[in-house]
Amino acid sequence: MKNEFVWGVSSSAFQIEGATSEGGRGLSTWDVYTCTPGKILNGDTADIACDHYHRYREDVKLMAELGVTGYRFSIAWPRIVPDGVGAPNPAGIAFYSDLIDTLLEYGIQPYPTLYHWDLPVINQFVADGWLSRQTAEAFARYAGICFEAFGDRVRHWITLNESWCSAVIGYGLGAFPPGRRDSEQPYLAAHNLLLAHAMAARTFREGGFDGQIGIANNCDWREPLTGAEADRQAAERALQFFYGWFTDPLVFGEYPEMMREKLGCRLPEFTSDERKFVAGSVDFLGLNHYTTLYASAEPPAVGCDIGPNGNGGMIADQDVFLSVDPAWVQTDMVWSIVPWGLRKMLNWVGERYPGIPVYVTENGCSCPEPDVESALNDTMRQEYLKAYTASCLAARDEDGVDVRGYFCWTLLDNFEWTSGYARHFGLVRCTPSDLTRIRKGGFRTYRDIIAAN
Repeated sequence: MKNEFVWGVSSSAFQIEGATSEGGRGLSTWDVYTCTPGKILNGDTADIACDHYHRYREDVKLMAELGVTGYRFSIAWPRIVPDGVGAPNPAGIAFYSDLIDTLLEYGIQPYPTLYHWDLPVINQFVADGWLSRQTAEAFARYAGICFEAFGDRVRHWITLNESWCSAVIGYGLGAFPPGRRDSEQPYLAAHNLLLAHAMAARTFREGGFDGQIGIANNCDWREPLTGAEADRQAAERALQFFYGWFTDPLVFGEYPEMMREKLGCRLPEFTSDERKFVAGSVDFLGLNHYTTLYASAEPPAVGCDIGPNGNGGMIADQDVFLSVDPAWVQTDMVWSIVPWGLRKMLNWVGERYPGIPVYVTENGCSCPEPDVESALNDTMRQEYLKAYTASCLAARDEDGVDVRGYFCWTLLDNFEWTSGYARHFGLVRCTPSDLTRIRKGGFRTYRDIIAAN
């Protein structure tokens, strides 16, 4: 019997909730970062964002109208444990409990993510964030609080979102909190993030909670630039340094072979005791996917400017050159629209990790939308959704990949991290003046896709 396919939307707490100083919520590293001059475009903050904290019922009704059966949202760690390490906050627990109940009332299953980058500031300032095992241990305690509070109604848990971004952009490129630029710290941060997932998964399983636990890792497809063996090896190496880095240990108990060969003693090692609870710590895998790049062993003749958001971190260690096809259409994020890349990426995941179901936990399109008219006529997004969902279903139906769901990023235009409110990923426009929700053309397109499948 074929598993029921989940159609959903994804979001994150910091990007949509607002109410950053309400309900007992503590400060996160992103609160501090957004207050630092020059870090966020136009000096935007997430203090109000989409005001989802007060308008969540309205937003759940929009989801029901869309026809989704799953909602992937994140729980703000500083809203549940304001100081990161101490007692839980009853008001924070009440908010997410009400949200979960409202989702279930409308027949929408909750898919909460426990960490989407909003680290409580005390974990950064006292423990040095993800460079410390203490932060991993604190995360596991926080996860246990959530399992106890919501585990009677949640059947699918996601521990961490895009740990690659936390480690590489935060500790390597310096563009996200804590703003470090270093060639070694990303590997230590990644190691502790993986331990955090595994500790949380152990807490979940030992607690006897119903349901499954997984992780959402991001990865763009890497297509060999030519048929040469050197380019095929470069593309594979790039994938292992991206998705494999944060998935292999959770399945096999060790880092990818290509990473171990390249990095040697620079790559942390798991102890024999750690491998026992790290390996096999996922029941399902999430894939956040947006674009595709060519990979080559030598510098390409054209297309080597992949833009500031090209996800080429730790590139010197990979020894890979990334490029785009100049003919590819690009989104407002300067990400190329290459639908076949998702199908190939899903096949790579399915072949590397057989027997583990996969969900597309994020996929979407940022379009230039300066006004209501452009939002209502978001042709690029509509075509993107048609093509990428078709690629996802082809991987399932024609290639036999065990794809269990697709979550569009995102329901609402929101605070897009360092881009502030200048990027528009939403199926629904949030009017800047009063946050009135306006359904875009892409909303209707996605609704029709869901209805037809």
